[in-house]
Amino acid sequence: MIWSNFCRFLLAVVFLFSGFVKANDPLGTVYKVQDYLEAWGLQSLSAGYVPYLAAMLCALFEFILGIYLFFGIRRRVAPLLALLMMAFMTPLTLWLAIANPISDCGCFGDAVVLTNWETFFKNIVLLIAAISVFKWRRHIFNLVTTKVDWLISLYSILFIIFFMLFCLRYLPVFDFRPYHVGADIIKGMTIPEGEKPTEYETIFIYSKDGKGYEPPIHDFSITSLETGEDLTDDILHSDQYTFLLVAPWLKQADDSGMDLINEVYDYSVEHGYRFLCLTASSEQDIIDWQENTGAEYPFALMDEITLKTMIRSNPGLMLLKKGVVLRKWS
Repeated sequence: MIWSNFCRFLLAVVFLFSGFVKANDPLGTVYKVQDYLEAWGLQSLSAGYVPYLAAMLCALFEFILGIYLFFGIRRRVAPLLALLMMAFMTPLTLWLAIANPISDCGCFGDAVVLTNWETFFKNIVLLIAAISVFKWRRHIFNLVTTKVDWLISLYSILFIIFFMLFCLRYLPVFDFRPYHVGADIIKGMTIPEGEKPTEYETIFIYSKDGKGYEPPIHDFSITSLETGEDLTDDILHSDQYTFLLVAPWLKQADDSGMDLINEVYDYSVEHGYRFLCLTASSEQDIIDWQENTGAEYPFALMDEITLKTMIRSNPGLMLLKKGVVLRKWS
């Protein structure tokens, strides 16, 4: 009885945490689903609504399953679902560890980043726990009575859905990425004294020769669209306020707030602040965006993945000063 309930609470905590961090950063989960689809050769599905639907259902399923296991609700169904979940995820993460098609599985978003092998060994433990809970499910005790378990279930579903929609509409409530408010980008790009950078040796095939310290921010590079000049150091070390309009793909960007964005640009010009739109879009997409929105601000190019990491919104607005993130808006 003690072992089965220990395993039950272990699974509950993991599923609750995993579902919550996915709901907290739904766009991050969408990007990870797209990585999976591309690794499986299903690029046609990655551009539609499938990644959004899969991301939201995954967060909802994991969080509610965690609630059921924690409170002892649906003692027959919940252990079976947990076992089926781990029976599917364990071989999947073994394939990820061996083939390494993506860098990490994204189980816990950016809150806890595990290597593919660490994820596989973690799932081995959870699979053992799921088998134990399913085998001795009769020993699972309730924390609530059957009169109120439906209420806990209902409020949990409503909470996680509205929380997820809020984070999707605005920005993650808890930002675990290296560009969170208060983050020093310059410091995030610096290798601490005494640490050795990752070294790579190229012979005939690409191979790593030793894993060293890798800064949390390593692809932050801004190139002026107009002149081709590298603006990175100039922007990060500037004493003035700098507004960065972050738009990975202008073709898919939401232009409903562009009147307000243009007002912010006019305000920046009036007060001598810098305003720059960072994008990974093509030159034609930039021209189309200027024609459709009346944008007069300058543009600069940046890596798509970095832009998606900086802010979970397309577009989003970031305020910098001396390389420190002061505010972020969706």
